Amino acid sequence: MKKIIPQLLIYILLVISCKQPDEKKLTIAASANMQFAIQEISKAYTKQTGINCEIIVGSSGKLTAQIKEGAPFDIFVSADIKYPEELFISGFTTNKPIIYAYGKLVLWTMIDSIKPSLYMLKNLDIHHIAIANPKTAPYGIAAVELLKNKGIYNTISPKLVFGESISQTNQFIVSKSAEIGFTAKSVVLSPKMKNKGNWIDLDENDYSPIAQGIVVLNNRAMQKNDAEKFHNFMQSTVAKKILVDFGYSVKSK
Repeated sequence: MKKIIPQLLIYILLVISCKQPDEKKLTIAASANMQFAIQEISKAYTKQTGINCEIIVGSSGKLTAQIKEGAPFDIFVSADIKYPEELFISGFTTNKPIIYAYGKLVLWTMIDSIKPSLYMLKNLDIHHIAIANPKTAPYGIAAVELLKNKGIYNTISPKLVFGESISQTNQFIVSKSAEIGFTAKSVVLSPKMKNKGNWIDLDENDYSPIAQGIVVLNNRAMQKNDAEKFHNFMQSTVAKKILVDFGYSVKSK
């Protein structure tokens, strides 16, 4: 018995010494237009820091509502600057938001016979036009603004079908439930969607700049330092190159 007890103690000590520390992980709330780019950026961040990232994707408006309700997110990567500023004013952030990129709007179809243009949206053979909900999705706001500026919104508004976010809007387009739709350029340039369907850039002068903001949230103090590192990494040369590759424009230092 006396021999067994020391051996048992040694075993316990070995188990304790071999136990891995808790994995460091950031939870990032990201707007749907960023779902592809943020995956690449987070991989680069993890490679550099060893800190893993969990990405939660949704419309900027819905993510903002979840943050206000206490969702355990560390970083908010928004499709605009309005929602991060709203959170900052309401005391949900550790810092004032910054603009990390400017998004671009495109018109996209998966039907080979359709050659996208704004004015063909009035054609009788176009029955459904996908667009992100302008109540919660900044790219939806931009699309509505563009259509109004072109003077065709009232004509085609009965054809509009609204996705909860860019992700759902893309589903309408890819499934051909909608013959054509408005989406983020980052989507059509993503590895998953590149070279699929037909798309055109839309004139950036026809809609307000889609200034996309990032902010560190203050509801998880234990993660603050790592969140600040990610916030800074989003302004790095590495992250900016990824953003440009996905069709965003960025400001050079």
